[in-house]
Amino acid sequence: MNDRASAFARLFEAVHEGVYIGTVGAAGSATLASNSHLKLVLGYPPETAEKNVLPFAPERFLDPQARTTFLERLHMAGAVNDYLLRLRRVDGAPVWIEVTANAQVIDGDRAALRIEAIVRDVSERKKLDDQSRDLYHQLLQAEKMAALGQTISGVAHELNNPLATILSWAERLADRAPDDRTQRGLEIILRESERAARIVRNLLTFARKRQSTRMLVDLNQIVRETLALRAYEQRVTNVQVIHALASGLPQVFADGHQVQQVLLNLVINAEQAMLSANGRGTLVVRTWHDGERKSVVIEVNDDGPGVPDEAQGKIFDPFFTTKEVGKGTGLGLTVAYAIVQEHGGRIWLKSPTGAGASFFVELPVVAPNLQSIKTMPQPVSLDAFKGRHVLVVEDEPALALAVAEALGDAGFVVDRAGDGEEGLTRLSEATFDLIVCDLKMPRIDGMQFYRAMAAATPTLARRVIFVTGDVAGTDAERFLEETGCRWLSKPFRLGDLLRAARDTLS
Repeated sequence: MNDRASAFARLFEAVHEGVYIGTVGAAGSATLASNSHLKLVLGYPPETAEKNVLPFAPERFLDPQARTTFLERLHMAGAVNDYLLRLRRVDGAPVWIEVTANAQVIDGDRAALRIEAIVRDVSERKKLDDQSRDLYHQLLQAEKMAALGQTISGVAHELNNPLATILSWAERLADRAPDDRTQRGLEIILRESERAARIVRNLLTFARKRQSTRMLVDLNQIVRETLALRAYEQRVTNVQVIHALASGLPQVFADGHQVQQVLLNLVINAEQAMLSANGRGTLVVRTWHDGERKSVVIEVNDDGPGVPDEAQGKIFDPFFTTKEVGKGTGLGLTVAYAIVQEHGGRIWLKSPTGAGASFFVELPVVAPNLQSIKTMPQPVSLDAFKGRHVLVVEDEPALALAVAEALGDAGFVVDRAGDGEEGLTRLSEATFDLIVCDLKMPRIDGMQFYRAMAAATPTLARRVIFVTGDVAGTDAERFLEETGCRWLSKPFRLGDLLRAARDTLS
C-alpha cells in the first residue's frame, strides 16, 4: 500500500463520523467499505466484518416507505445533504441519523446505486429539538388557556349578574307566602338558577378564578349527599350503588361544594360509561383513612368498559373526552383535577384491561391546630342591628332593589347608589354603618370607591361587604386579600348576605 492509500485508510478510520461506501437497491444493499464509527452508530460489535455493516438494508428502516423515498431522492438528485432518517440499531433501538451522500447509477442496473455517504448520529440533537418544540407548544397552549380563562371570566361576570337578580327576586317572592302553584314555580326558578350558577362556577374553577370557602367537613357525609342527588337517576337506569364508607374517618379542611362537584363528575362519568356499554351497572364508592400518608381517600369504581391505555395519560386534559360528540365537554375531569390540586390532594385513575375503571381522590386530613378549633359563640341576632344605616352600591338596578328590600325587611335603613362615584357622593351627605358594594362597576369601580372611602372614613373600612360576579383578575384577588373585607360571589342567597351583614357589624 503506497503512502497516499495508507494515509487515506488512517483518515477513514480516524474520522468521528460514519463513513460508508456501497451499493443500494430496492431489494437490498452490499457494503464495499465502512469505518469503525459507523459500526458504533448502528450498534455493530467492533469485530464485525465490513461487508456485514449494512446501514441502508431494508431491515434497518423502521418505516419501509422512508427507505423508498430516500432512494427516489438519490435517483432523482444524485445527492442528499443532511438528510434525516430514523433507523433501527442492531439491538433494535431507534437511532436518528443525518446522511450526506453522493450516488451514481450502476451501469446496466438502473435500480441500483453506488453510494458514498457520511453518516452522523443526531439522536441527542433530535431529542433536544423535540423538547424545544414541545416546550413551545406548551407555552402556546398556556397562552391559549390564559386567553380562554380571561374570556370565561368575562362571560361568567356577565352571566352572574342576571343570575343574581333572578335568584334574589325568586327568593324574595318565595318569602311572601304565594299559593301552591306559584310556590312550585318559584322553587323551580330557584333550583334552575342555582344549577346555572353551578355551571358558571365550574367554568371559573376550570379557569382557576374562583376562591373556595373551606371548613371542616365530613367526607362520608358529602359522599352520602352526592349519591342521594343521583339516587333517582340511578334507580331508573338500573345502576346499583354499593358504598363502603369507613367509620371514624377524620375530617378534612375543604370546600364541601367543590368536593361534591368532584364526586358528581366521577359518579356521572361512571354511570354514563356503564350504561353506554352494558345498559346497566354496579357503582362502588369506598372511603378509607391512610394513616401513613395522613390522608383520606375516596374511590369511585365502575364495572364499565374501562379507559383505553392510550387515553389514560390524557384523561385529565382540558377538552379531552371519550364520549360521542355532543355528549361531553371534556371539562369535567379537568375541573375535578384542578379542585383536588388546589386542596393539596391528588386524583388518579386505575383501569386494568377489561376490569372497569377506578378513580381515586386523596385529600389531606386537617392539621392538629385546625382540629382543635373551638366552637364559635352563638351569633348575635339581626334584631340587634335594626335601624342601622346601609349603603348599597350596585350598578344592576334590579339586583340592587332586591338587596335593598331584603335588608329593609331585616330592619336596616337602606340607601342606594348606582356606581362608585354616586356612592362617594352619598357618603359625603350621610353617615352609614355598613356598605354593600359591587366590585366591578362603570366610572368608579369597587376598588377605587373603597380606597377613597377608607381614606375619608377609616372607621368604615372594615364594615364593607363586596359582591362580585368573579374574582378573575390578580388585582381583584390581591385587593380582597389585602382589605380583609367579607365578599360574596354572585349569584348569592339573600340569607347569606344577611348573615354576612350581621357578622360584619358584630
